[in-house]
Amino acid sequence: MTAGEDKTQTAPPSAVRLTSRVLATLIVAVSLGWTLDLPRSVGLLLYSPQFLITILGLTLMLIYVSKRARAVPDAAPPIYDIVAALVAAAACGWVAVRYPVLSEEVFYHPTEALLVSLPILLLVIEALRRVAGMPLVSVVLVFLAYGLTAHLVPGRLAGLYSTPADLVIYLALDTNAMVGFPLYIGATIVVAFVLFGQLLNRAGGAPFITDLAMALMGRYRGGAAKIAIVGSSFFGTISGSAVANVASTGIITIPLMRKAGYRPAAAGGIEAVASTGGQLMPPVMGAAAFLMSEFLGIQYREVVVAAFLPAVLYYVALFVVADLDAARGGIRGVERDRIPPLLKTLAAGWHYIFPFVVLVLALFTFHRRPEVSASYAALAVIIGGLALGYKGRRLRPREILEAVWCTGYAVRDMVMIVAAAGIVIGVMQKTGLASALPLLLLQVAGGNLVALLLIAALVGIILGMGMPTVGVYVLLATLVAPSLVQAGIPPIAAHLYVLYFGMMSMITPPIAIAAFAAASLAEAEPMRTGIAAMRYGWSAYVIPFVFVTSPALLFAASPANVAVAFASALAGVWLGSAALAGHLFGPLSVPIRAGLAVAAVVLLLPVEMGAGIIAVKTAG
Repeated sequence: MTAGEDKTQTAPPSAVRLTSRVLATLIVAVSLGWTLDLPRSVGLLLYSPQFLITILGLTLMLIYVSKRARAVPDAAPPIYDIVAALVAAAACGWVAVRYPVLSEEVFYHPTEALLVSLPILLLVIEALRRVAGMPLVSVVLVFLAYGLTAHLVPGRLAGLYSTPADLVIYLALDTNAMVGFPLYIGATIVVAFVLFGQLLNRAGGAPFITDLAMALMGRYRGGAAKIAIVGSSFFGTISGSAVANVASTGIITIPLMRKAGYRPAAAGGIEAVASTGGQLMPPVMGAAAFLMSEFLGIQYREVVVAAFLPAVLYYVALFVVADLDAARGGIRGVERDRIPPLLKTLAAGWHYIFPFVVLVLALFTFHRRPEVSASYAALAVIIGGLALGYKGRRLRPREILEAVWCTGYAVRDMVMIVAAAGIVIGVMQKTGLASALPLLLLQVAGGNLVALLLIAALVGIILGMGMPTVGVYVLLATLVAPSLVQAGIPPIAAHLYVLYFGMMSMITPPIAIAAFAAASLAEAEPMRTGIAAMRYGWSAYVIPFVFVTSPALLFAASPANVAVAFASALAGVWLGSAALAGHLFGPLSVPIRAGLAVAAVVLLLPVEMGAGIIAVKTAG
């Protein structure tokens, strides 16, 4: 069974495995066909929802064929899963064909619309339970219950009345709900970037990145940790999942750190924080950057620019703590005989850098859409892998096909999560909750900005548990970010703020799934690894508070002010990391550590923060 396929069950019969792979391949093929505008090139004009409902139907079929209702070994899908897959194909296929009529004349065809909308909605909810578990399903069910009873809710949360039939049809067919832009991002951009990552991995990109990081950092103290930080940050921005990145890079970096002298929990914590930070690092940010651009109605490059300095501070803090821990513990670099020569490594794998050059040029110079740019980069990987390879091993045609179907498996969960996010967005739009919720959060915070920020951070960590980057961001951008904007925070700062705390759920116990995944590889106690991850990732809990009150860190100021704000924050992060590590140029006493912590707070405290920023006027 190849990577990306469901490993919670024994190998299914060959017919079922073949069916699953065909469906996974079709998901990618349909996505790439739409991205490259193939329907239009053959004279077929389609609505965007027709494409999205096709992707949704294929994904539902794949889930019901490959994912069992209960986490027990099962060789083949039971009859009810086969029926569910066929119903998904029929309902989604009908909508795909009849969408032009249904969308414009739904008032005249309510029975037809309901007969296809209801099974799609129910099948999505059950598929979501299978891939994401009950926590996210519970959120969706709460919103569905609210959508049916909004007119009965007292106070600020009172909403507009919808009949059950109207609500179901709206959620399944309207572009403000399931077939809206979250699903579009998941079905196009996410697919393209996951395919890029899958191809890069099979073509030898992962060994090259690891060797390059080792050549650059291996000779320094704590070199094993620095290799993990550089390698994981690089791969993490593409993967779209902190847990997937831990699993792919941690299998190499964690044993390396343990052998160098890092404690198991520390090794797991460093890898978890480095992998999580990849979701915050431009230019891809686990595809969140593209969603943020859509939510805010701004250019993609503006998101990348705004996210850059906070991400740099995040990794500087991680790098400094790991380095000072190595100094305090006497952890040396990697053995010299294991460090590959830098020039030789670059000569052997320079062509793996070329796809990233293609990606950046396509995005920023030729202004191509992100999914098109990622497709060009994937093609560059294929050409380089087939022609040159790495260390004598070239990409084989079969591996290209494997990368395609494994991409389908990899995006399976993501498609369901963004479809669920579309349900939540649809309920909020249909009932008017989208306008009422921000006011309620402001009211709960008592008009206090600090209290509102703390509430938003807590909600972000709770809602973010167990979800990939895109799902985390869509939910928080819909539920929490508007209240921060109404409190006077710049929109880009508000959206980056909720993204940061959504991602911190990955390393924050009690459900720190990235840290727990790293703990299993490190053979460490999970909670201890989660606590270690919080220590190494301390800056991510602080930096968002800094940039929401200091727009200069997001380049929303003059160059001089940006330089001053960044230099001050950089010094604060450095001193804060030293206070946490208990080491700078030598061991630090408790009073000196306390003094450094105070100095760090002063340096991190934005110049703009004055008495007037604490109190915000509650609208309404």
